[in-house]
Amino acid sequence: MQATAGRKATLYRMVMPQHVCPYGLKAKDLLKRQGFSVEDRWLTTREQTDAFKAQHGVKSTPQTFIDGERVGGFDDLQRHFGKPADDPNATTYTPVITVFSMTALMALAASHAVYGTPLTMRAAEWFIAFSMCVLALLKLQDVETFSSMFLGYDLLAKRWVRYAYAYPFLEGIAGVLMVAGALDWVSIPVALFIGTVGAVSVFKAVYVDKRDIKCACVGGSSKVPLGFVSLTENVMMVAMAVWMLAVHH
Repeated sequence: MQATAGRKATLYRMVMPQHVCPYGLKAKDLLKRQGFSVEDRWLTTREQTDAFKAQHGVKSTPQTFIDGERVGGFDDLQRHFGKPADDPNATTYTPVITVFSMTALMALAASHAVYGTPLTMRAAEWFIAFSMCVLALLKLQDVETFSSMFLGYDLLAKRWVRYAYAYPFLEGIAGVLMVAGALDWVSIPVALFIGTVGAVSVFKAVYVDKRDIKCACVGGSSKVPLGFVSLTENVMMVAMAVWMLAVHH
């Protein structure tokens, strides 16, 4: 990559009373972080924006020009500087890593608040219970989309479609009860049942049928591949249910 110190770039971006293009702001920030002096040109009306697009033969803004040559939009600018551009369809484990990292920290924090130390067995229980709650929350944001993806691989849901709609509620209820340590006679069988069915369904889809599909574990718009992570969610629920049966009864 060429040295950028002292170089100038011209950025055309939409800045209207009711809308400021977020990608224009990102492009300006990226250029400055790369050492460019930015000539920031605003497109303040729809007519002005459409005229700019027609003049330069482009379909979107922002547009960046460096040394008089058009680089393109924000994604093009990222690639120009050797940075990976966002791909909305790319497979990613980031949502799952984020959920489990945050729920682990929540569990440690709760343990410290209650017991004065983060390292307790209750923290391990809370980690699984918090994870169930957060995963249920993500599914409940759009139950319709979740159910459509879930029906692609869950064995019980394929036979009884309403189970696909019930699943996130069951997971959430079991998780909340496990956090509270209340009504074990409800939370344990629910977690054991949905966890076992889920584990068998994922194992069959991935390791027997060799299907390459997305997992609904973090919601219906997930780009997380169905596989080990999905299996882990279900195994965690089963393990939690068995642990609670063994310890609390």
